[in-house]
Amino acid sequence: MDLFSSAINTDRNLLPHGGTVNYLGQLFSHSETQHYFKELMENIDWKNDEAFIMGKHIITKRKVAWYGDNGYAYTYSNATKYALPWTKALLELREIAEQKTGTKFNSCLLNLYHNGDEGMAYHSDDEKSLLKNSPIASMSFGAERRFLFKHKQTKETISTFLENGSLLVMKDETQTHWLHRLPPTKKVHQARVNLTFRTMVIKS
Repeated sequence: MDLFSSAINTDRNLLPHGGTVNYLGQLFSHSETQHYFKELMENIDWKNDEAFIMGKHIITKRKVAWYGDNGYAYTYSNATKYALPWTKALLELREIAEQKTGTKFNSCLLNLYHNGDEGMAYHSDDEKSLLKNSPIASMSFGAERRFLFKHKQTKETISTFLENGSLLVMKDETQTHWLHRLPPTKKVHQARVNLTFRTMVIKS
């Protein structure tokens, strides 16, 4: 673990204001990244993502999966998903994310991008079902991809790259003031799996 992060300032905030984003770099050895990438590709219940936008039912090439405690329901783009029970690999990765962030996570949204043609438009993870301003730990396996932030008011943009086996943490008021996206690219021909560990609001 931590074979590569020593050269990265993990305390550096990538955002100039209005939130905190820390890039912790690669946390895993080459063999570990291969192991987890294979586990995630083969043992996750992947489904094509669905969204209902302006009355249209959209099915994406990108695939998603939702895992967590107690069968949590998560709604975004007017579509609801119910959390599946944690797999052994996901529990191991959640423990690492919790150790690195000092945060307890109760759910994980996974995205599978088959190649660079698939991406994600600008959005914020600010749904009411998420604990406001709580950290979101974004873990990546597979192809390295460019990742962008855009301020909602000033429109200024920040660009970084997410490496194989890396961890990016978004916290504080990041989701309130910033959008983020994964832009498509013709340069990437390999798959990427992204895990975003989150804290859902537990309703009594």
